[in-house]
Amino acid sequence: MDASVIVVGAGPSGLMLAGELRLAGIDVIVLDRLPRRTGESRGIGFTTRTMEVFDQRGLLPRFGEIETSDHGHFGGIPLDLSVLGATHRAARTVPQSVTETVLEGWARELGADIRRGWEFLSLEDLGDSVEVRVRSTSGERVLRARYLVGCDGGRSGVRKDAGFDFPGTEATTELFLADIRGVELDPRTVAERVSGGMVMTANLGGGVHRIIVGEHGAPPQRRTEPPPFTEVADAWKRLTGIDISRAEPVWVSAFGDAARQVTEYRRGRIILAGDSAHVHLPAGGQGMNTSIQDSVNLGWKLAAVLRGTAPVPLLDTYHSERHHVGRQLLLNTRAQSLLILGGEEVRPLRGLLSELVRYEDVARHLAAKAGGLDIRYDVGGGSHPLLGMRMPHLRLTGVRATTSTALLRTGRGVLLDLEDNAHLRRRAQAWEDRIDIVTARAAPVPAGSPVEGTGAILLRPDGHVAWAAPDSHHDLPMALNRWFGRAR
Repeated sequence: MDASVIVVGAGPSGLMLAGELRLAGIDVIVLDRLPRRTGESRGIGFTTRTMEVFDQRGLLPRFGEIETSDHGHFGGIPLDLSVLGATHRAARTVPQSVTETVLEGWARELGADIRRGWEFLSLEDLGDSVEVRVRSTSGERVLRARYLVGCDGGRSGVRKDAGFDFPGTEATTELFLADIRGVELDPRTVAERVSGGMVMTANLGGGVHRIIVGEHGAPPQRRTEPPPFTEVADAWKRLTGIDISRAEPVWVSAFGDAARQVTEYRRGRIILAGDSAHVHLPAGGQGMNTSIQDSVNLGWKLAAVLRGTAPVPLLDTYHSERHHVGRQLLLNTRAQSLLILGGEEVRPLRGLLSELVRYEDVARHLAAKAGGLDIRYDVGGGSHPLLGMRMPHLRLTGVRATTSTALLRTGRGVLLDLEDNAHLRRRAQAWEDRIDIVTARAAPVPAGSPVEGTGAILLRPDGHVAWAAPDSHHDLPMALNRWFGRAR
């Protein structure tokens, strides 16, 4: 074997997966056909959930000072994200190029083998391993690994060569995206409907502005290269009346509103994550954020199977958990596409929804979707309100790690004993090679919090709650067996 895992694609999902695998001690090779990072930034910013994910791995300080905001939108309708009461706020204007730089540095520090200028050509699933034919400057060769993960984007070669079904809807319109210098633009951080289409701007700093423009009825084009900037400038002038033709384009791209998702996230030893598994209108930057979270869900499960501490069926939960998330993602982005790109026929719907978001329950529901905080996995029987949810940020006393988030830095599972229950800790000792058993006291929690009255919590390495006490319907050893394999 050349590696236990080969990952194709060194974008955010591939680099995040490499880091997660290395945290668990799994050797991994990441292949990318480009000789260097492009510096382009299709995604900017992080949702609240991604901020939590980066925090639990200790990555947030690597991004430096991050501009955050409680302002969001759903289909161009403004939302106040503060109704969620989350620990973190959404991050704005963090270019994807910075995200990739940070994640690549982290993965390399952990020992990931990242090879740029290596192009994926084809694959063969041999049953007990996968052979991958690649081309580099030294010619073609075949690499072999126990698993292959395609993180190679919406036009994934891995997905196509492995024969994954990719149903969905074709693009109906084309939009332009460009980062430009040498012009000052008023901020339009929410998709703004104007006569004839929609426009959006964001100040990325350093004199660079991100613009997005879409005209009603603009048919999708079969392009083999980026559109000329003159097309973007002409569309911007038609919709806003502002001439940006003298601006310097940093990079230009075109995209559509196609919505597709594979029917299965794993086929034998071939697994898909990120845009390889789902494509959609990039409303609210959810694509990159969902892709990163795919990798966090997959990494620890794939590592446990490779180490032999968990059975192969654990990988089935990657599909069952993340396919549902992807399906909900496509539903909400298609709804936002109608609100943003639809013509006069959607005006009554926008007016009604603008009224409804004044109700706190509606605002909270839509804000949770936009921020990725509505995810709850089916982790088995039980009635505790924390089950399947991501662990809320909990301040702790009596332990070196001062928060529940910090306990997850190493990427291991955690049994958090909040009542100094020696009997409970003894029941978990047979899994100490896979989980950390921590006794601590919780700082006062707000009344009504799902943590209130909880005696112990079992956390998966991705931060989701697999078991909580008291809960008479779900036994701790059963949960440990399901998520961490048989006892020693």
